[in-house]
Amino acid sequence: MSNTTQHFCSNLPQIPTDEDGPVFAEPWQAQAFALAVRLCDEGHFTWSEWVDIFSQEIKLAQANGDPDLGNTYYNHWLNVLEKIVTQKQAIKSEEMIARKEEWRQAYLRTPHGHPVEL
Repeated sequence: MSNTTQHFCSNLPQIPTDEDGPVFAEPWQAQAFALAVRLCDEGHFTWSEWVDIFSQEIKLAQANGDPDLGNTYYNHWLNVLEKIVTQKQAIKSEEMIARKEEWRQAYLRTPHGHPVEL
């Protein structure tokens, strides 16, 4: 595990890892992880801010019945990513909603087994 990855993972003990670092079940999970790390590296937020908001998200999910089996971990990660970039005004929520719809439409028109492209 690289020092950078180890640094980011050390404050998130629930993050799925093995001896090589974070473990991802799907490519989008790795992309969401990398995006959060990159935005932090670029100074859009501090890692302690990320950890605080992420911890709140997990607690809220558990209070709402999330069984905490590990399969929803990166869904929470993505929710926090959306929250923090809108809070920090890195992107307007209207722009994020529009982009999510663009991806949804692209997904719907993409034949099974082909990569989704905008």
